[in-house]
Amino acid sequence: MPRPLRVIAASFALLLVTACNSASSGGSTPSSVRGVTADTIKVGGIVSMTTASGYSKKDTDLGARARYDRANAEGGINGRKIEYLGAEDDGQDPARNLAAARKLVQQDKVFAVSPMSSVTFAGADFLDAQKVPTVGWGTLPSFCGPAHLYGFNGCLVPTPGGTLNQTWPEGLAAVLGGSRGKSVALIAGDNDAGKYGIRTFTQGFKAAGFQVAYAKAVVPATSMPSDWSAYTKEILRSGPGGAAPDAVVSVMQTPYNIGLFTALKRSGYKGVISDPTDYDPGLLAKDATKQALDGVHVLLQFQPFESDSPAMRQFKEDIRKAAGGKDVPLNMHMMTGYMSADLFLSVAAKAGKDLTVESFQQAASGFSDTGTLVGDRALPKGQKESFGCGALVRLKNGRYEVAVPFTCYPPIPFG
Repeated sequence: MPRPLRVIAASFALLLVTACNSASSGGSTPSSVRGVTADTIKVGGIVSMTTASGYSKKDTDLGARARYDRANAEGGINGRKIEYLGAEDDGQDPARNLAAARKLVQQDKVFAVSPMSSVTFAGADFLDAQKVPTVGWGTLPSFCGPAHLYGFNGCLVPTPGGTLNQTWPEGLAAVLGGSRGKSVALIAGDNDAGKYGIRTFTQGFKAAGFQVAYAKAVVPATSMPSDWSAYTKEILRSGPGGAAPDAVVSVMQTPYNIGLFTALKRSGYKGVISDPTDYDPGLLAKDATKQALDGVHVLLQFQPFESDSPAMRQFKEDIRKAAGGKDVPLNMHMMTGYMSADLFLSVAAKAGKDLTVESFQQAASGFSDTGTLVGDRALPKGQKESFGCGALVRLKNGRYEVAVPFTCYPPIPFG
């Protein structure tokens, strides 16, 4: 065959192959958007699966998978299935957090990162600069302002000009029969999350009418104390007239809380003890842990598992399926992953069939819904303030019970 005819024949064959490929995919062509194809959306996560203290958020991954699995079973998002790669373990280390973010974007080519749950978020600037929609637990300032980062229950650590969620102060005021004349001691780890926590909760408790007798982020974040006496002595003398405060509030993780609470009880402390992390039936397997946490009021920023709403029943069903049909103990990390995934899916669905970062951002700019497991949601409002809802549960006789029902409180200005 003469060369010109061979070129024409080869070109014609290439056109036929292209046409066949287009026809076999329903007329769709591969997307040029990172992580998006004609029928999939690639998503990854970053979670502190392992830590030096033994604390783990690994069930965050299970919660996210449960929600993505249901979305796929229901047909996906505008015809696309979620290709969830699972969560990268940052070991609660800033360098590994950034490395995980780089891997997910540069190597795995994900469209979004959801969930992101850690006490460090060194990868925040990178993800925002790369225009990667990222959803996680908004306990760090990085979730409060950057265009592409979203807290599943809003911004919990706002910058000046934002607002504060008052669930914890108002809930403890209800437990104590009011805040007038009541004092509170706040203690946290010496890390970014701890320092911001002390700053924000100090303002929140004062605004609710409490006297903040002690507020320090002083506990070593990388090595758990073997002797808590230095901390407990200072706390127990911090109240009015050198007396013990009416409440001790810990902004720390479970292993630290167990050590601190055990020391407080051994010192004879009879006041209210509270933290935001120890809502986990799995913690009750050990007698020492059960005793340390008995009577502790735990802050929740979602509906308690003890509630019987349609949304909670759906959550439990989804978790059971993701766990291979087994009834596994529920914990707040599952909820973190589940609701991170849920917010991403809800915004992506609104973005429509033509999913791009730009269409996702446009959808987020006017997004709102009601009656979710974290209350009413709204964006971009949630990038400056929390969704304002929560509850307190109390461990009593080896079981959690609702101490203050799930309620939405008006936020206060943060300055």
